[in-house]
This record gives sequence, structure tokens and C-alpha cells, in this order.
Amino acid sequence: MEKAQIILDVKADLGEGPFWDVTRKVLYWVNINAGEVHIFDPKTGNDTMVPVGKMIGTLVVRENGGLVVALENGFHFLDEETGELTFIADPEADKPENRFNDGKCDPAGRFWAGTMGIEHRNPAGALYRLAPVNDTVAGSGGYSVDTMIRGVTVSNGIVWTPDETVMYFNDSPTGQVAAFDYDKETGNISNRRVVVNIPEGEGKPDGMAIDREGMLWIAQFGGWKVARWDPQTGKLLVEVSIPVGQVTACAFGGEKLDELYITTARTGLDEKELAEQPHAGSMFLVKTDVQGLPFYTFAG
Repeated sequence: MEKAQIILDVKADLGEGPFWDVTRKVLYWVNINAGEVHIFDPKTGNDTMVPVGKMIGTLVVRENGGLVVALENGFHFLDEETGELTFIADPEADKPENRFNDGKCDPAGRFWAGTMGIEHRNPAGALYRLAPVNDTVAGSGGYSVDTMIRGVTVSNGIVWTPDETVMYFNDSPTGQVAAFDYDKETGNISNRRVVVNIPEGEGKPDGMAIDREGMLWIAQFGGWKVARWDPQTGKLLVEVSIPVGQVTACAFGGEKLDELYITTARTGLDEKELAEQPHAGSMFLVKTDVQGLPFYTFAG
């Protein structure tokens, strides 16, 4: 496997949420604390920024055009051309000390996104599921928000298996990745069990991607790496070294979905650490020997 290379030399405070759009062939990502949506075009090298005015945890592409974003004040639609936000729902309107973090759409087009305390000390967050009611579309119906997991500290890294029967999720401070049986028709999850344990000193499991072989690619925050893990055995398979410590998330992209985009952060680093990690906050890319799965889009 090739060494990770800088693909976008920026100084994002908290780069996160990479999402490859297979139609437009661009990579969306967010700068959480700055409240920015970014659209990176690898063909031109251009990175377009859309401000949203609030901390943003993650985003997904809508089937009906535009994006769905999870902000500190709930779910919104975003018109990336105009920057206009349309409010959908805020399941934590009574918790101003929380914000949304990572999330993705499931195989049926429901948007799962989790929250965390801004101080990320206590299990004050939860994992939510946003879905069109009766498969309605914007303007002709409503949306439901269901609480799927409670007592989450830092909600992160959610993906589904190629056969669409298992969902993986991690609560970063636990150092573990959990698996759930997943029912595509109902969107329900059950039978929680731990499938990966990240050893002490190797970082915390942050954002995740999954390849066509069902292996997990986990950004290990504080571990200077992205690693490929087998969730069936819990074994470490491959490590990709990154020249910055705070590795936040990864996503497969490119024409063949065999390029792994990797976001990083510089938040909380002191002057000495920043001098040692001049590329903290940049986007990295590594060519892999496997293909990833395309992202699901929001069905509303």
C-alpha cells in the first residue's frame, strides 16, 4: 500500500465527515468548530467553502438535491449553492451543551447522526435516526426522529456491512467498536456486541469506513494512523501511518472507490505540538488495495 500523501494542505481546526459523491465525483467534508461545509474537487484541486454559522458535525447528500446537515442546533437541509438552511428538527433543543457529531445514511436512506457534550466528558449524547415519514419528500410530508442509542459520550464512526445486515458504531472514549443486527425494512437495531478493541496508546476510534470485503477502516484519534480491522476476528490487518496525531475520519472515493480520503485536526494542540505537526488539519489520501462501498444518500 502506498504512503498517505497530503491532498489538501489546509489548517482545519477540526476536519471531519468526509463524504464522496459518486455522481459529482467530489468530496464533501466539514470543519466542525468553524461551522464550514467544504466541497473538494480532486480534478481541479479546488476546495469550495460554504459557511453554515453553527458547529457542524456531519452531512449527507439528498436524493432530492442539496445536503442534509447535522448542526449543533439540529437537522437542516442545506442548499449548497445559496447557503440557505431549512430547519427540520432538533431532538436536543433542551441540551445547549451538546452538539451533533458523526453520522451517515443507512441502506434505506435514513440519516443516523449522534451527539456529544461539547466538553465531551459525560455520556450526555445519543444516536438519532432521521427518516422521511411514509417515504415522503420535502414539501409533501414530514420527518420522524427516533432515539436509537442513549448514554453516548462521543458518537462516531457509523457504517453498514455490504450485505446490509449489520451496523457498526463507536463511542470513542470506550476504545471499542460495537456491532448491531440491523433490519433494513424497519431501521431497527439489536444484539449489541463489541467487535474491535483499540489497544491503549493507539488512539481512540473516530470516523470509520468499510470496504467491499466487510473490513473496517478506522481513524484512530491520537494514534497517528488509520487502521484496517477485521470485525469478525477483532484482528488488526493493516496500518496507514499519518504524519499528524489527531486523525478524525476516512472515506473511500475516486473513480474506483479505492482511494481513502483522511481528515485530521489541530484543535487543542499547543505551539510545540503544532511545530512538530505542521500539516495538522490537512486532508490526506492513500491508494488502497481494496474498494470501498459507495455512500448511501438521504431518501427525502
